[in-house]
Order: sequence, then C-alpha cells, then structure tokens
Amino acid sequence: MKRAETEELANAIRAGNRRALARAVTLVESRRADHRAAALDLLAALKGGREALKVGLSGTPGVGKSTFIEAFGTMLTGQGIKVAVLAVDPSSARSGGSILGDKTRMDRLARDPDAFIRPSPSQSHLGGVARRTREAAALCEAAGYDVILIETVGVGQSETMVADLSDIFVLLMAPAGGDELQGVKRGIMEIADLILVNKADGELAATARRTQADYRGALHLMRKREEDPEGFPKVLTVSAMAETGLSEAWTEMQALADWRRAQGHWATRRARQARRWFDEELRQGLLDRLTADPAIRAEIEAIDADLAAGTLAPAVAAERVLDRFLGR
Repeated sequence: MKRAETEELANAIRAGNRRALARAVTLVESRRADHRAAALDLLAALKGGREALKVGLSGTPGVGKSTFIEAFGTMLTGQGIKVAVLAVDPSSARSGGSILGDKTRMDRLARDPDAFIRPSPSQSHLGGVARRTREAAALCEAAGYDVILIETVGVGQSETMVADLSDIFVLLMAPAGGDELQGVKRGIMEIADLILVNKADGELAATARRTQADYRGALHLMRKREEDPEGFPKVLTVSAMAETGLSEAWTEMQALADWRRAQGHWATRRARQARRWFDEELRQGLLDRLTADPAIRAEIEAIDADLAAGTLAPAVAAERVLDRFLGR
C-alpha cells in the first residue's frame, strides 16, 4: 500500500467510515508481509488522539455473552454512545477454521449505525484473544468509538490476556449453587473488576441473588487491589433477556473508570499494558522470523525424528536451533 493510500485510509477511519474500519481490521489481521508493513504504517498514522473505554468480557460458554453484549450495546447506542464489539471466536486446532457467528447472534446490534461488530478467529492464541485484537481496538478508538467491548472465548484458558487489553474486566456468570462456585478459578476472580450474574429473571431470579451473595463472600476473602476504590470489585445481577440491571452495570463501569483516571491508575495501567504487549510482540516476532527461515525449518525437520525417538532432549534440540539461528 502506497503512502497516499495509507493516509486516505487513515482519514476515512478518523471520519468514522465503517467500511474503511473493516478494511483496516482485515489488514492488521493479515499474515502477509506486505500487508503487515502497510498495517504498521497505518497504525503509526493513527497513533494518539481519541481514547475509548475498553471493556473486556469473559464467561463460560452458555452464560449468555452475546445476548448480554447485544442488549448492553443497544442500551449504550440508545444514549448516543458509539459501540464497537470485538468478538473473538474459537478457531479449530486442526484446520484453523472459525465459526465467526457473532454477527448472526447480535442481529439487532449489527444493524445499528452507531455500532461496529467484528468477529475475529482466535487462531488458538492463549486466552482466546486474537493476536491482533489490540490493534483492532486501537483502530476502533481512532474511528471515534466511545466503548469497545472485547469478548473472549471463555473456555478456561488464561483470561489475563484480555485483562491486559482492557480498562475494565467484566466476568459474566450464570446463577449457580455452591458446587459451581467452587469450580470458579481464583485467578480469574482476582482480575475481575465487576462480576455480573446473568439470567436474573423468572424462576432463576432468587438463585441469581443467592449466587450474588456467594460471590460477594468469596471476594471478601481476596486481597484488595490498589487500583480499586472502596467497594470494588462489585457483584451485580443482570438479565440480558429482560434487559434489567444493565444501566446499573454501566453506572458502576463509569464510576470505576472515572476514579481510576482521577487517581492516575488509568494512565499507569495503559502504560503497563503497552509494555507487556511490546514484550509479547517481540516474542512472537522472533518466533515468526525463526520459523520463516528455510535453514531453520530444515534443521527442525532434521531433528524431528530424534525428538520422536526420545534420543534428543527437547531443551537440547531448542538450544541447537537457537544457536544456528543466532549464528553461534
């Protein structure tokens, strides 16, 4: 892509052109070397300026994430707030294929002119977060979206990845008994800023309130974080289907974001995230270059039989490949 084309695309994104934004997200997700170079030029051209509230959202399959996002996003656009949804779909470990069905599950929000929905395959990336989701979020910020909802696969992998992408991390849970509560990992509870017990309607309303009390009790046993005001993390009940509790959840998100900005935690958090993602990009970049080297690929193929036979230790084999790559 020529410099004039990059500038034209950047201007279209700044103007809020959704077609241009979709094209740019496709560009940053591409693995082609020429596309990657163009994507880096585009990101550099768009650097700085607008800043959105990035909300990470996780929860086990079946908890109602898509229903919640559609109801919550529609409520926000009804208030004149522009919403972008980056929904990370699970990729097949064998073929790399992905269902990419979030637009069909969020039909109402997909047709909203103030919303942008982009499903992205996770490509087996740790935490169910696509490698380029952070860059896609930066593009949405530049396009003038006020809130970016980042939905993870939620399959029990390390969800710290989405916490490092977002300003606020929300954990969506279903009404459950004590046994189900015991199965919730302590790690994900420790990084959650807000726990929303969904499906708090009809016959499940009472169960949802009991679950809320159980989670509140569990949070009291955890160490208070410096970047949280008094009372956080909080546990609320919501119903995406009945669309109740959504405005209360939004009020709490805004209050937490405002407090973190005022106390300096917002800027500190984003700076820390930038450093972590620099480290991640460095590791991934080195791995990409290593595996793209024909001589290295030949070396790996040559030692593959020894590894399979158990005559060569994996650590020794890795050191041999690194020595060859570094010319030692």
